[in-house]
Amino acid sequence: MAKVHLAPWLWALGGVALLVAVALAENLSALGWVAGVAYLAVSSALLTVGLARRGMPRLGPANAVTATRSTLVGVVTALVVTSFIQHSPEALLLAFVVPALLLDAVDGWVARRTHSETPLGARFDMEVDAFLLLVLSVATGPTLGWWTLAIGLMRYAFVAAAWVFPWLGAQLPPRYWRKVVTAVCGIALALAASGLAPLPVADAAVGVALALLVESFGRDVIWLVRARATARPSAPGTPASPDAAGGRTAAPAAPAQRARRL
Repeated sequence: MAKVHLAPWLWALGGVALLVAVALAENLSALGWVAGVAYLAVSSALLTVGLARRGMPRLGPANAVTATRSTLVGVVTALVVTSFIQHSPEALLLAFVVPALLLDAVDGWVARRTHSETPLGARFDMEVDAFLLLVLSVATGPTLGWWTLAIGLMRYAFVAAAWVFPWLGAQLPPRYWRKVVTAVCGIALALAASGLAPLPVADAAVGVALALLVESFGRDVIWLVRARATARPSAPGTPASPDAAGGRTAAPAAPAQRARRL
């Protein structure tokens, strides 16, 4: 078991090796190093805790793909933070953003083909998606305006709202459109961060992505409001059963569904 739980840290070390390789080609600022290593360390620690809590016998092929994406996101984080202090080539940023976006379409396919779908894997995938969008929205802020942060922060605002209004954490029905919207947001932000498109085109693309994200979140909030209005309260004294993640009950959202709330 201990050997399995060391697996996330092997990917973290791979991420550090990538940071070293990037630093040899293009200097990284000290703050960029701190941001990249901090992301790799925190994400690996959370994944390690998740594996231990669920007693999972192995990391799994789909989680391995997501972990690879996570190492790329660590490098993207370092490059974006560096870009605020010194020049960082957009081409170098794209070299890591594009594979990270492409692999987002692979891990789910691998999970289905290998029958290795787990709530932890879905949650891990969601967290990597969410953080990549946040970093890319920060990267586009100086050129398009800081309104782009609305894309990166929306999911985190939704989670924060669920702490205040627990009914927002109720289980959502699966909807593939959420994944499509996430992909559109990632592509639009990557296009804007690359500088390849004229500013009006990049601005329009990110604006459309934000509109789609608002529609997706809005549709889910409406569904949750209706579900709350029609739900029957649990019988007095009946304990709520924990879900597969161990952190929520059957009434709040199961992680496998919340993992797709993007």
